[in-house]
Amino acid sequence: MSLEFLYLTRADVEAVGMPMADVVAAVEEVLREKGCGRVEMPPKRGVHPMPESAINAMPGYVPLTKAAGIKWVTRYLPNLEKGLPYVLGLLILNDPETGIPVSVMDCAWITAMRTGAASAVAAKYLARSDSAQIAMLACGVQGRSNLEAMKVVFPGLRLAKAFDIRRDTAERYARDMAAALDMDVEVSETPEDAVRGADIVVTSGPILHEPNPVIELAWLKEGVFLSAVDLDSYIKPEVFNAAKLYTDDLEQFLGYSRQGYFAGIHDPIGDLGELVAGKKPARESSNEIAMTANLGLAIEDIAVAARIYSAAKAQGLGRSLPL
Repeated sequence: MSLEFLYLTRADVEAVGMPMADVVAAVEEVLREKGCGRVEMPPKRGVHPMPESAINAMPGYVPLTKAAGIKWVTRYLPNLEKGLPYVLGLLILNDPETGIPVSVMDCAWITAMRTGAASAVAAKYLARSDSAQIAMLACGVQGRSNLEAMKVVFPGLRLAKAFDIRRDTAERYARDMAAALDMDVEVSETPEDAVRGADIVVTSGPILHEPNPVIELAWLKEGVFLSAVDLDSYIKPEVFNAAKLYTDDLEQFLGYSRQGYFAGIHDPIGDLGELVAGKKPARESSNEIAMTANLGLAIEDIAVAARIYSAAKAQGLGRSLPL
């Protein structure tokens, strides 16, 4: 018997053409499954060969969609100075009935899209429904995917104010995102200028083990929602401690806390799975500050990858290789 798997490059993954709305739907579905206790996903484990770097193993199984697999993904801050991607890696899908690998694919596009989708799903339950202005701090890959996903969930968003430590990056971001999403995108001179007046705030810079956060509680509008994609790198502990705080997985959050992240910050009240499944409260008043600090879930990657794999086969994308 000849065993083969489908190899999908990043170009193949992108060529599938999976829209962000479908990614958001897939992430919300798998979070609901998690909240109901119907997935298997141990916390991610990693090694740290260089300062401000990690290579993480992220396995998971989603019985609803018969999807099992593992993501092996890097996060290397030094790569930015070398002109290399911050995030790289591969994802392996297995047939859950036989364990046989059925596909190996690039995971960079999936990681970017599902991370933005997770922020947007959290915002669906925790942000004000009339949110019209968003602040985007850090205008890289995650800045783009998070704004795209937020626009899916909040089509009434009219203005994005973007800040990046590299002004040319922010200016390019503003041009690209305004054209792609048909909304106003302005470049802010400072983080404070971006944040003041925003209904939604997303911070998506590099994750730093020794951060120097700048966003203060006094800058924030009443009723704001924040998504700390970069953990505690941009946002001061006073903001976390004033907010109704969620994370995507409590065990992972506590594991990061033991590594020194989230110093001086109270534990979240629950995870997004519990929120989506209705087991923990969503926004309860128009003036409360709500927040999520997502760490990245393997089940989100696998839920999206399973759909990519099925679509790639149907479209004749990728290359079959022998095991």
